[in-house]
Amino acid sequence: MKVILIHNFYQLAGGEDAVFKNEQALLQKKGHEVIVYTTDNSQISTLFAKMTLVVNAIFSFSQYRKLKAFLTAEKPDVVHVHNYFPIISPAVFYACKKVGVPVVHTLHNYRAICPTALLMHDGKVNERSVTHNSWWTVWKKVYRDSVIGSFSLACMVELHKHLGTWQSKVSVFIALTEFAKSKYKEAGWPVEKIRVKPNFIEDPFNGKLSIDKRGGYAIYIGRLSEEKGINILLSAWQGMEFPLKIIGDGPLKSVVESNTSPFIEYLGLKSKTEVLELVQNANFIVMASTWFEGFPMVLVEAFACGTPAIVPKLGSMEEIITPNKTGLHFETNEAEALAKQVNLMIANPNETLQMGKNARLEYLNYYTPEKNIELLEGIYRAAFKQAL
Repeated sequence: MKVILIHNFYQLAGGEDAVFKNEQALLQKKGHEVIVYTTDNSQISTLFAKMTLVVNAIFSFSQYRKLKAFLTAEKPDVVHVHNYFPIISPAVFYACKKVGVPVVHTLHNYRAICPTALLMHDGKVNERSVTHNSWWTVWKKVYRDSVIGSFSLACMVELHKHLGTWQSKVSVFIALTEFAKSKYKEAGWPVEKIRVKPNFIEDPFNGKLSIDKRGGYAIYIGRLSEEKGINILLSAWQGMEFPLKIIGDGPLKSVVESNTSPFIEYLGLKSKTEVLELVQNANFIVMASTWFEGFPMVLVEAFACGTPAIVPKLGSMEEIITPNKTGLHFETNEAEALAKQVNLMIANPNETLQMGKNARLEYLNYYTPEKNIELLEGIYRAAFKQAL
């Protein structure tokens, strides 16, 4: 099968970029011919480029022409779009339709239904764009504190809602969880076109059922930002006498670095190999996000390493982690509730170890490359049928 993968890379690499590369390697390993069409936000450097982007993010006619010519020349069996924002724009779906190529689109976040991309504002979940419309985001300046940027995104959301882009120009959508699928259904998207396929990683332990651990600490891995609940995490750890290692970077880096707890160690950024080793040897990982999340790669990594997780009782995280089996839940935004669950893990090492073993089995059953390629090829076949 000849597959074209399309992706707009962010300036700071994130989970979407990792998924794109993982699926590219997976398809190539299985023998598919893979061609990539990518752009990079580092191209947006001049003032003119930034001004042009305000309009082009809604629909880029230049990208439409480029993609139409590219697809006509390559003649792929299927096109798989990961991220199109902001350079490629939804024009990619119109180009695919014009050329007559079936197109699959992975819904990594909620940007297509809300300019915030997170369904949150001011640190709280906000679903007004789902239940009403997204014009409220303009005056709230949700995109980089810019009225113009937020207006551009709101126009993109509302225009393509009005045009029926998502009903008529995409063959199959991929949602990462049943929860995400339900949110798109609420927003009026064609639920019959949405398939659920989780993220995956290569097995770092070659099929082993049980993973050896040294233990002795908890770990947080991710962006150091408000929506990730960093302040909640730090507050929960005040008075905690159990080591917490923090890996990541972001706007709240200085807050983490200025923390005075002798039990919190900030490690900065680490390589993927170093991260997996640290996750493997942790007693458990902690997430404190205040938004719904997509399908956090850190949870797949934790499962692969046989490490349970403590997560908020919110959205996809609540769906992925089964309480008392692969981890624990706590009430979102409540530092005391998080601290209580941390103490429960620490006080019950045998139960924590068993949850880690369950997490490893969960990985082997659902999140391996072998399981993922079956789902992905099935989705591509469904796209063919939708395009007929």
